[in-house]
Parts: sequence; structure tokens; C-alpha cells
Amino acid sequence: MPVAPLRQFALQGAAVIVVLSLAWPYYGWQGQAMPWRETSLVIGGVALLFATLTRQPWWWRLIHALFMPLAWAVQGLAIDPGWFLLAFILLLLVYRGALSGQIPLYLSNRQTVAALDRLIGREEAERILDLGAGLGSTLIPLADAYPQRQFSGVENAPLTWLSSRLLGVGRPNLALRWGDLWQTPLAGQDLVYAFLSPAPMARLWQKARAEMRPGSLFVSNSFPAPGIAPNELIEIPGSPPRRLYCYRM
Repeated sequence: MPVAPLRQFALQGAAVIVVLSLAWPYYGWQGQAMPWRETSLVIGGVALLFATLTRQPWWWRLIHALFMPLAWAVQGLAIDPGWFLLAFILLLLVYRGALSGQIPLYLSNRQTVAALDRLIGREEAERILDLGAGLGSTLIPLADAYPQRQFSGVENAPLTWLSSRLLGVGRPNLALRWGDLWQTPLAGQDLVYAFLSPAPMARLWQKARAEMRPGSLFVSNSFPAPGIAPNELIEIPGSPPRRLYCYRM
């Protein structure tokens, strides 16, 4: 299991241990039953504190704060356990990247696609790769706009990838692959686009430097390569506004 999820389990477990190690002796000494609703809320608060002190991303902080209170609330609904298993499988099929590499599913908006359209035209890029292609919301309209150019994408969440394949049917210049972005070669690409998260950017920048040819362009949506000044910064209007960080190899 990756280090990042293990860290989150450790933080949540530490919060449970801290709260219960204080609550059990107190209520046992008083001869009172444990107030599980209040206890779950305190565990959520302590987990949020631990996640904040260790500078976890905002979505992990939210998960830590809500996990135990929601677990307490749901256990009283007498829901068949099979539904939880089904929900977990569906989440894994769609959001696998969030668990395996702290990469949530982000969808590029139309303004971003329009900016990439202009960038591809300006660069005269013939081969374009999307790392974390999601539902194909970026590559499909670009492949339609440039039928003579080659677009490819990689996505590691099975259901998300399958959806993109179905949506992209009938476009011979579009190839969408299910796989690991770290095993995807970047050599030969004129433009590589990524909309991931801050977590993988340092490693991804090293991969781009090592594999992309001189003169090609690496474009990251919203998340810059740490400590590296982009050659160009493109502001994208919208809600929320975004930025394209462009790095010339």
C-alpha cells in the first residue's frame, strides 16, 4: 500500500487511540456508558487537528474530520454491508488515483480546453499527451479540432478510463490507455499536459526533464513544478480561475 494512505490511516488511528484512552477510563470510573455520538465527534476533531498539524491536503483534513462522525451515524441505519462493499468498489473504480497517488479526479473546463487549443495551434504540436485523462473532457474536443494531429491519454481509474474510451469512439487520432502515468514514456511528445495535484509534481517534473525532447512543452494545470519558474503563465478565467504553468524543455 502506498505511503500516503498509510499515513492517513495512522493519523486516524492515533486520534482514535488518544480519545478512547482518555474516555474509557473516565466513563468506566464513573460507571457510565460511553456516549458514542459525542466520542465520535471528538475523534473527528482530534483527527482534523492531527491532519492540520501534519499539513495534509484539504480533502484529507475533511475526510479525517467527518470519518468517525459519519461512521457513527451510518451504523444506526442498519444498512446491509453489501452496499458498503459496492460503494467502495465503485469509488475505487472512479477515484483510484486519489488513493494510490493523491491525485483526485479533476476535470478541465471549457476555458482550459480553449486555451490548450490556442497553445497547440501556436506551437504547431503534432503529438499531444494528457497524463490523467479522466473522462476525456480535454482530449476529445481537441482531437475533433485537430483531426490531423495525434492525441493520447493515460488514466489509471478503470471505470473513468472505460467511460473516456466510450466517449472517444470514432476518432482515429485519439488513443486512450488504461495504465500508470509513471510507466508512460514522454519521449516523442510535442506537448504533455497534466492536471493532477501538488503531491506528484516534483517527481513528474523530474520525469519530464529526463524524457521530453528539447523544445517540447510541459503544461501543468493549477499546480506548478516546485521551485521551478515557468517559461509562460496562462491565466484561465472561470470559477474557480486556473493557471497553466508552461515549461519549455
